[in-house]
Amino acid sequence: MGLDMYAYVAGRKGQQAEYWENYDGETDTSPVEKPRELAYWRKHPNLHGWMAELWMVRETGGEGDTNNFNGIELELSWHDLDNLESAVKERALPETSGFFFGNDADEHYLAQDLEFIKQAKAEVFTGLKVFYNSSW
Repeated sequence: MGLDMYAYVAGRKGQQAEYWENYDGETDTSPVEKPRELAYWRKHPNLHGWMAELWMVRETGGEGDTNNFNGIELELSWHDLDNLESAVKERALPETSGFFFGNDADEHYLAQDLEFIKQAKAEVFTGLKVFYNSSW
């Protein structure tokens, strides 16, 4: 077990879950188009903490517990991606820890984070939606 994190492109919220609910495990027979993965991270706790804080501000106005942020689809806007890019470049992702999260991996994932942001902005620019999700 551990912190697995995903970013993907879809046409709408819920498309990822709907695709897998209809997938039979052998052939791609789902009537829903499969979202396209943009990035995968394994144990990048500070990036997850940044996403959890964004979710908490949106969903609760900043009140609540980021420990509840697991398996929740979070849409990322152009503005969110700009803020994330600044945080990554300035090495300002919030220090985050958890039982399954692993150690700080900001430097390890630096190039991948910046490439993800670049690709995600291109997708948002074309009108598609970019989502973050995690499992731990």
